This record gives sequence, structure tokens and C-alpha cells, in this order.
Amino acid sequence: MIEVSDLTKAFEDLKRGPVMALDHVSFEVRPGEIFGLLGPNGAGKTTCLRILSTVLKPTSGRAVIAGYDVVDQPEKVRASIGFMSGNTGIYDRMTAWEMVEYYGRLYGIDERTLQARLEEIFDTLQMNEIRDVLGLKMSTGMKQKVSIARTIVHDPPVLIFDEPTSGLDVLVARAVLLAIQYLKEQGKCIIFSTHIMREVEKLCDRVAVIHKGRILDSGTVQELEARHQQPDMEELFFELIHRHDEELVQGGVGIAQGV
Repeated sequence: MIEVSDLTKAFEDLKRGPVMALDHVSFEVRPGEIFGLLGPNGAGKTTCLRILSTVLKPTSGRAVIAGYDVVDQPEKVRASIGFMSGNTGIYDRMTAWEMVEYYGRLYGIDERTLQARLEEIFDTLQMNEIRDVLGLKMSTGMKQKVSIARTIVHDPPVLIFDEPTSGLDVLVARAVLLAIQYLKEQGKCIIFSTHIMREVEKLCDRVAVIHKGRILDSGTVQELEARHQQPDMEELFFELIHRHDEELVQGGVGIAQGV
């Protein structure tokens, strides 16, 4: 459902010169699977997800979502994905219902289908008590629910979550993770970006560790721990990053890395 092959993205920086945000990144994500993209801030996670959502174009390589190339068929890709980040961007003067309805209309859903879809989503996410609450008066948890609802209103087969629990308290973060788990059970193909180890261990079927634009290793948590003889995911993460940084220092780099 998501196929990424040798994806590369370089930016020009006036001070540092060419900056390699992604360096030949490859992975695939299957339907009914949550694929974790685990890395520190500046690792290249958001750049990768922006390319997958057609906001950025790759320098080289290829990405295909639901059978559509992100460069050649961006409109088809956008119709096939839902994208959610930690920044909810909720409109103050619209109610929860109006906001999700507005996004449904942007996707061109006919009115009868849209109203039925809204009822289904508000029931599933337990949002009926906030359907008439203005964005201005919503709590953080309410805003996150609305953000999830508008992400899935067009029932896309592929969902992209870019650090959706960033800055949330533990109860709201748990509600977001439960919603993502529910979407997986519906057969959605999900890519989940985070730097939080516990979320990876609890939620992801497979994970790729990314640092300075490169995927250092990928597999299930159990496979990674066994491969590196490291029973703790957090220690494994730091070991991979430390080893990679040492290799860069010893080998030298011609292009700055990490965005």
C-alpha cells in the first residue's frame, strides 16, 4: 500500500551548503499494519512524510501510495491518504461537526453520504457530546478527536500520523493511540512517526529507526532487539544512533545531513 524506494531529498543551505534530509530511504507498509518511523528531532521523519503527502517533491527515488506515484499522480495520492500531525489547527469559530463536515465537502463527498459518514465517525470516536462545541472552547483532547475525525472523513486506505501525541498529556495521548489502533483493525495502512519508545513498543507492527536522513535498521521490535542483542528498545535506539554518528566521523561526509 506504501512503497518507498531510494527516496532522497536534498535542500540548499546558504551556510552549510547541500543538506541531505533523506538519504536513499526504502521501506514498505502493508494494509492492516502500523509502521513506525522512529527517530530524534531532525532525523528526516517529517521530510519523508511531507513527500508521501505530496507537500514536497523528492530529489530522487520513488514513493507509491495506494498504487499512485506521489510525483506523477499527486491528486490521486491526496485522495487516498489522511494526514494528521500534533498541530491540530482547529478553527475557533466552527463547531466540531461543522469542521469535519467542511473537510468532507472539500473531498467532494456527496451530502447524503457525508452526513451518514459524520454520524458514524462521531459515534465511533465518542464525539457526540462535543458536536456543537466551538473550536475556541475545546480542550486539547477534544481538538485531537476532531483532528482525527477530519483525517478519516473521506475513509482513506492510507493514514499518516506525524508525531500526533507531541505535547499531549498522558490521558489524551492514550485516547489518540487507541483511535489509531482501532483504525488498524479496520484494515488501514498506517505510518506512524514518533520519537517515543513506548508508543513504538505498544503500537507498531514494524519499525524503522531513522537518523540524519538514513534508515539504520528496520523490522519488528523483537527482531531488532534480537539482531542487536539488546533487550531494551531505548538502549537499542541510542546504540544505533551512536554507532552511526561514529561512522560518519570516521569516514567523513561531503554533504551535511539532517533536517
